[in-house]
Amino acid sequence: MAASAAEETGLDDYTKDGTVDLKGNPVLRSQRGRWKACSFIVVYEVFERMAYYGISTNLIIYLTKKLHQGTVTSANNVTNWSGTVWIMPILGAYVADAHLGRYRTFLVASAICLTGMGILTLAVSLPSLKPPPCSDVNKENCKEASTLQLAVFFGALYMLALGTGGTKPNISTMGADQFDDFHPKEKAQKLSFFNWWMFSIFFGTLFATTILVYIQDNVGWSLGYGLPTIGLAISIVIFLAGTPFYRHKIPNGSPFTTMVSVIVGAIRNWRIPVPNDPKELHELEFEEYSKQGTFRIDSTSSFRFLNKAAVRRGSWKLCTVTQVEETKQILKMIPILICTFIPSTMLAQTHTLFIKQGTTLDRSVGSHFKIPAASLASFVTISMLVSVVIYDRVFVKVMQRITKNPRGITLLQRMGIGMILHILIMTIASRIETHRLKVARENGSPQVLPLTIFTLLPQFMLMGTADAFMEVAKIEFFYDQAPETMKSLGTSFSMTSLGIGNFLSTFLLSTVSHITIKNGNGWILNNLNSSHLDYYYALIAVLSTINFFVFLIISKLYVYKAEVSTSIKVLADELKDKKFKG
Repeated sequence: MAASAAEETGLDDYTKDGTVDLKGNPVLRSQRGRWKACSFIVVYEVFERMAYYGISTNLIIYLTKKLHQGTVTSANNVTNWSGTVWIMPILGAYVADAHLGRYRTFLVASAICLTGMGILTLAVSLPSLKPPPCSDVNKENCKEASTLQLAVFFGALYMLALGTGGTKPNISTMGADQFDDFHPKEKAQKLSFFNWWMFSIFFGTLFATTILVYIQDNVGWSLGYGLPTIGLAISIVIFLAGTPFYRHKIPNGSPFTTMVSVIVGAIRNWRIPVPNDPKELHELEFEEYSKQGTFRIDSTSSFRFLNKAAVRRGSWKLCTVTQVEETKQILKMIPILICTFIPSTMLAQTHTLFIKQGTTLDRSVGSHFKIPAASLASFVTISMLVSVVIYDRVFVKVMQRITKNPRGITLLQRMGIGMILHILIMTIASRIETHRLKVARENGSPQVLPLTIFTLLPQFMLMGTADAFMEVAKIEFFYDQAPETMKSLGTSFSMTSLGIGNFLSTFLLSTVSHITIKNGNGWILNNLNSSHLDYYYALIAVLSTINFFVFLIISKLYVYKAEVSTSIKVLADELKDKKFKG
């Protein structure tokens, strides 16, 4: 009712969440933002994901077949690069929040991405930049890539990783910024934004894991890398075309500086008692925050020690209560972040060992067509697309009636369901691998087993369903729970999770391989028919189970941050009214 009255009186013409245009002027709600602005932003992400997954999904095949690397080395190179891609957003988030803002940071980073893709396309195209072809099954007999060839190829890969560090945390955050938290209708749209964001960008992933990997395997790597390079260039132009429609958040300084100041201030004042009345702590007037387009946060009792940073003491420069509470909010999210590392480790298997399994199976469809092993990853995408639609259009609506929560279930509950599915996935993967090894033994371990590649379908399909719960909830959780001035940093947490998960996969694979080979029964060898991936998958399932129970304890103790507006309450009240009227 209040929102409608505001609209009628014209008070609702401008956004109230501090968004501005590129010149710093307030923006009219009707002229900028919402789904219209998001349409330009989404196009870039579709092509960026097409480029990333067009590389990462089939990278292990290129490293083993073209650069002649072994299974463990190539798998670790994939996860090390993917880990870097997903860990770099912390740097991109820092630059955006502290200096350039999301829009300008994105422009610089996207140019770096395009340059990296261009060099990478040359690296797979020019004969002088790759070793001569070799069909020997034993890669030790093939000529290794030279130092220069490896330097150009991996240099281009890591240039791309640097660029995506600036695009990934800012493109999705900028998309979410197009919806005003203080407007109930826009808040409702924002609740669905991350579902439809994931739905849209995974069309790029689907194209990469079907068309691109087929082109790479059967036509050529030059065209397979050249197409996403061209697509990336076109998407940057489209993003620039949407500039007149974007809402922007003003950079508010480095979040790391704020956090360090609070922690140092609390330590410096460790002997001073915290007053019982929060009003005695240092804080600015509401007007000061309004001028900066930010929000004041009331003091809470959690991490009470940090409140000492806002206790007045002589001429010492004090932190405000808002700065203290922002620091608390970031610290509160870290245990949840840690619990997402193991699920991210499992996700890394879909681009490494799951694909290597596929190369040992019968990939024929009919008499003339062979499915590229990397195309199995497309089933993750298909499953996720279907699951997101069902979740948003069916599951949420059913749960809204039961819980009266506008989201249907809480973000942490959604993540928990994803973790349960991950345990199931690795258990099934272990059982399927046991069956594959049995068939290999019964047939004398041929290079290609008389077993269809679709045997691996359950673990790929379930991974997509798990992502619809885990990955979408993770992105929304770290964005939603981050302080208003640290949204890019919060969004980067979801990507940091994937980065650490990939590095953890490298560590786990190397450690298990080293220990098991030393004991005379290697679990991960170049010849998968002599390996024991079933044991390795079972180990990950056990680690996932332990991680899930730790997550249950942490999520039970977690307290969601207070909403900066009453929009979520308005939506909840509407749900209650619907039930009453029904």
